[in-house]
Amino acid sequence: MPTREQFVEAEATVGRYRKEIGDRCKVFFVVPDYYETRPKRCMNGWGQVFLGIAPDGAALPCHTARSLPGLEFSNVIDTPIKDIWYESDAFNRFRGFGWMKEPCRSCDEKTIDLGGCRCQAYLFTQDSANADPVCSKSPHHERVIEAACVKKLFSCGARSMRVRAVMSPRQARRMCWSKRCVRWRVAFPI
Repeated sequence: MPTREQFVEAEATVGRYRKEIGDRCKVFFVVPDYYETRPKRCMNGWGQVFLGIAPDGAALPCHTARSLPGLEFSNVIDTPIKDIWYESDAFNRFRGFGWMKEPCRSCDEKTIDLGGCRCQAYLFTQDSANADPVCSKSPHHERVIEAACVKKLFSCGARSMRVRAVMSPRQARRMCWSKRCVRWRVAFPI
């Protein structure tokens, strides 16, 4: 997982390229939200504005939708795009609110974030219908915080196998929120 600083640098780089190339090409950059408390809409709404066609002809509602088990993606060679968009299970699975579990189902912000990213929910919880764990209302939010903290900890120099073997993710989180990771490198020498 990239650090917050790496996200900021990547976003600045994309901004420079967008200015340089102008309207000749559209550069898509989806800013990850690991360091936020509310998720972004998955592709601005799963199956709402985006349809990607993979090299093999598969129509995808998201660049990484193939990582989700249980979805079959229609092929544009065999199926008209109109049918894929309106009729396919893959494009309809996460449209609307009927698929949502709690806390999303009763959340007053569901019309804003639409439950967040389905692939991210699956990555962290093994269930693509769960709330995006970036959301602080998700029962799995702690996993994102721990992953971000472990990344921060190891990016500041605590790379020893001894540290990794001794610490739990919860300990890493506590260390991350401490004043300086340097202090912990003394406690767990490298």
